[in-house]
Amino acid sequence: MQIFQPDADQRAFRDALGRFATGVTIVTVPSGDGPIGITANSFASVSLDPPLVLWSPAKSSRRFKYFETAPHFAIHVLGQEQQPICGGFAKSLSAFDGLQVTQNEHNVPLIGGCLARFECQLETTHDAGDHLIILGRVTRAALRDGAPLVFSGGEYGCFTNGL
Repeated sequence: MQIFQPDADQRAFRDALGRFATGVTIVTVPSGDGPIGITANSFASVSLDPPLVLWSPAKSSRRFKYFETAPHFAIHVLGQEQQPICGGFAKSLSAFDGLQVTQNEHNVPLIGGCLARFECQLETTHDAGDHLIILGRVTRAALRDGAPLVFSGGEYGCFTNGL
């Protein structure tokens, strides 16, 4: 096992974090520039009562300004067959072309066909170094059956049962 100081070796720290498999989400908000989305794997559940979730955008992201104070947003959990959607939002501010998209009463873009979706109202934010922790109160959720898209060690994969 390699031992290192995270503040002295950021690459090794990032590689160590990459050993933890996560799901993949797209977070969406409305904006004066049109609908905006971003790929994120920093999603986590926080509380059932009240229903709270969080995600953490990087302050260095060119999309950060759209998310840091958005009063409403949606988090879409992707299924394993939706990897191309993930790649589109990783590269583009708005990769909604060709997707089934509706809007809720707050004009938040809602991507159809996702494994789960959480429509949120901003609860609070917390400074977290080079990221911002955004805590959202879930006002509506949706789900379907399917296998999740998984990200680990810089690569996409899928979850398998029966190991």
